[in-house]
Amino acid sequence: MVAARVWLPLAASICALAQPARIVSTFPSATETLFALGAGDRVVGVSNYCRYPPAAIALPKVGSYTRPDPERIALLRPDLVIIQKHSGALADRLAALNIRRIEIQIGSLADLELMIREIGAAIGSREKAEKFAADLHSQLESMRGANRNARKPKVLMVVGRTPGLLTNIIAAGPSTFLGELLPIAGGVNAVTDGAIAYPHISIEAIARMDADVILDMSMMGSGVEEARLREPWMQRPELTAVRGGAVFGVPSETLVTPGPRVVDAVRLIQSRLAQVNIAR
Repeated sequence: MVAARVWLPLAASICALAQPARIVSTFPSATETLFALGAGDRVVGVSNYCRYPPAAIALPKVGSYTRPDPERIALLRPDLVIIQKHSGALADRLAALNIRRIEIQIGSLADLELMIREIGAAIGSREKAEKFAADLHSQLESMRGANRNARKPKVLMVVGRTPGLLTNIIAAGPSTFLGELLPIAGGVNAVTDGAIAYPHISIEAIARMDADVILDMSMMGSGVEEARLREPWMQRPELTAVRGGAVFGVPSETLVTPGPRVVDAVRLIQSRLAQVNIAR
């Protein structure tokens, strides 16, 4: 009987720890995962950049995802905070405030699946998270298989440049999250050197790459129209993608948020590639 009396409070405390009622997320990938796992009603604070799903927009903000404010977080009285790995000062401050936290690594497809499982375990939804991660993996592999024997266009993915100009151009290399999604969608990266994840490239280098398709994602989340992203490129007819009418503006944040919408991100890339006729 004594053992039972000891065990019941212990079991209750473990259950309470696994089922946090007030969760703060400090970056968009975690926020989207929490909502996808059905824990959106327990999220009490998010970063300034957490804009999906729409319910996240109205939640209290705790700062940018690079510099969350520990004081704002503490005022929300969370029993779980999700932060990115290597957030040293923030992790130390939360520890000093005795606030439970988990640290998440994000950057690759493997990291994405692990993030879903780790968040699921932390919020008491381990089985649901396991199934969700497995389903995403299965869908992505099915899409990869469907494109295995298709003719693959060479694609340049631009993730940064000077607004309105073709200067300070930054591309996504094959080792990045977008670089992993591209072959699943049926494309080949025009950037072949994986030593630098996001290389700066000149317009002359782009001409030498001879890409069939240019996906301009340089102003994702800004609300800019796709046509405006295409305008500077239309002045460069020496580019194969321009002559082929295969320059697309893709301002959707789906592509820069490794999370539950990853299948949608692949479909978005596929939708652009489907409009391209490879003449060589």
